[in-house]
Amino acid sequence: MTDLSAFPITRRWPASHPGRIQLYSLPTPNGVKASIMLEETGLPYEPHAINIGQNETWTPEFLLLNPNGKIPAIIDPNGPDGKPLALFESGAILLYLAEKTGKFLPKDPAQRYETIQWVFFQMAAVGPMFGQLGFFHKFAGREIEDKRPLERYRAESKRLLGVLETRLEGRQWIMGDEYTIADISLLGWVRNLIGFYGAGELVEYDTLKNVPAWLERGLARPAVQRGLEIPQRP
Repeated sequence: MTDLSAFPITRRWPASHPGRIQLYSLPTPNGVKASIMLEETGLPYEPHAINIGQNETWTPEFLLLNPNGKIPAIIDPNGPDGKPLALFESGAILLYLAEKTGKFLPKDPAQRYETIQWVFFQMAAVGPMFGQLGFFHKFAGREIEDKRPLERYRAESKRLLGVLETRLEGRQWIMGDEYTIADISLLGWVRNLIGFYGAGELVEYDTLKNVPAWLERGLARPAVQRGLEIPQRP
């Protein structure tokens, strides 16, 4: 039987199936990237809901797994050389699972790096900008009288959507005909921007053509639909 006792997080969130990948997450734009990828690849896994509202990401057990204190994080009991591997940061998790399974990452070296480039685009630009826009539009940032931060993030989010709109011209997916981790990394963020954050009108989402069609194709995938609800919120 697989022994994960070296990871303190398994004492707070015990593994019922220690031989499976352990997922510590919540259905947020970053969290669903990992659950969608696991559903798409078919890898066996066990999800654990980390309650952000109760600051569970700042508990000692979670911080020992992920010192950044954010979701998602995983433990793969069958990592490289058959040894357990713990990973945090969603982009690294997507890349690892793609390489582990040989899925959703082109084998051609140039195409592979181009795909990784778009994952980095999400991590370095789309995620931070959309998240800040959500804060200033939907959450406590709305109470700030100075609207310059809101305008800054609105303008930058609109620009980033324009980058995606241009990239998707004549393409079904970010990389063309092939659905990859680039799409998986971006779907949850665009969905949240216009849905949960309710910022569609703010960024003139209705003026776009390619991005809405791409989002609709992505959300129609059964694995995406399942992944958007995993782990179930506590």
